[in-house]
Amino acid sequence: MSPYLPCPYLPASEPGADWRSLNRFRQHDRGKDFYYACLRYGQFLWERRLAGRAILCLDRAMGAELQGNEPILEKWPVPYEALVWILTSCPTENFVGNPRVHFQHYADRLKGPRAEQRRWRAWACWRLTCIVTPHWPGDPKHVVEAPTDDSIGQGLNRHGFAGEELMWRKLLSTKASHVVPASST
Repeated sequence: MSPYLPCPYLPASEPGADWRSLNRFRQHDRGKDFYYACLRYGQFLWERRLAGRAILCLDRAMGAELQGNEPILEKWPVPYEALVWILTSCPTENFVGNPRVHFQHYADRLKGPRAEQRRWRAWACWRLTCIVTPHWPGDPKHVVEAPTDDSIGQGLNRHGFAGEELMWRKLLSTKASHVVPASST
């Protein structure tokens, strides 16, 4: 099987990447280098047709210990657009799991460092997933009150980086106006 074309919203993959690409940060600073490694490893996984695992790498990138003023964010902002691109570019025969359920559970169970920031980012990803893949059901056994777009925006505004809410709302309104179906290539 040939690899997928690279996601234009992620940096080039690291040749020969594997689990050690992120494991080396286990005991180290999870700042800008960790963020960049997550994005690159996500690209590597995507190119190898591992879309579900690539999405999990984007999750990890969104949890990096960044302040919002790092130069890396100018070139590679919080990867909402990469998530949408992967969801809409993933062929239907590629197992991606159900990211809608993943983000619903993730948002509702977060603890630890920057939990509120990570929670609102997970809800933002959940909402984007609902828009671009409306055929994926939520988890009927996991009863949680889903936030509105306004409350997600307020959460991002309070806990995210400067401009993050606006970036998310722009992507949300663009995707809501014309959903791109997944290709079968």
